[in-house]
Amino acid sequence: MFDFCKAIILGVVEGITEFLPISSTGHLIIVNRWIYFSQDFTKMFDVVIQLGAIFAVIFYFRKQLWPFNHNKEKQAEVIDLWKKTIVGVIPAIILGALLGDFIEKKLFGLFTVSLALIIGGILLIIIEKRKKESKIFSVAKMSYKTALLIGLIQCLAMIPGVSRSAATIIGAMLLGASRLLAVQFSFFLAIPTMVAASGYSLLKYGMAMSGMDIFILLTGFIVSFLVAWAVIAFLIKYIQRKNFTPFGYYRIVLGLLVLSLLLLK
Repeated sequence: MFDFCKAIILGVVEGITEFLPISSTGHLIIVNRWIYFSQDFTKMFDVVIQLGAIFAVIFYFRKQLWPFNHNKEKQAEVIDLWKKTIVGVIPAIILGALLGDFIEKKLFGLFTVSLALIIGGILLIIIEKRKKESKIFSVAKMSYKTALLIGLIQCLAMIPGVSRSAATIIGAMLLGASRLLAVQFSFFLAIPTMVAASGYSLLKYGMAMSGMDIFILLTGFIVSFLVAWAVIAFLIKYIQRKNFTPFGYYRIVLGLLVLSLLLLK
């Protein structure tokens, strides 16, 4: 029963943090200091519950992502969206295959997370304070080159604490995308990125799962899905009225707190 409680807590943490620019991986690493399973199962669990959050994206944007219930013009727009999303995910797949194990062994620690949270928070605040006019307001107006560049910037999120959503949102805004488009494309780019990461993790760690392990994994997956769905709805409304500055300050405070705890050890 205690393992199911842990799965629920971790699912809530993942669902809240996956799409906010505050690093879900960083938060899971922090929480895993106190709430965890066996080493290999924890690694797989943390990645696969992210897939629950991705399914929330697919469900929330199902009409925009499904090309077959539209007229030809709209169908072409949806197919164009998928093409640009695939182009954007190529860098992460290549670099993930080349550097994934190295990053996992060398950088998955609280010190790295704290520094990445602080630096990312400062960047969010700086970008929100600048007065640069947005030039791209829809995926249809986004070039394939821009999609690829956003995908390259997304690769920074391989460093725990950077945040995949923060990297893609900051990158898209720097390249001229509106805040709303930056968030939406971050959602779309997450789909193939996290499906690939979850599939890799299941192949690497999931072959020896027991029936209980599967139920625990499903619990975290479902909780993550439900919480992420609510967070997506909140974020879409939030960015139409406010900016990301509060998340920048949150990152800095959390990063400094984690760094202080490490130094006081």
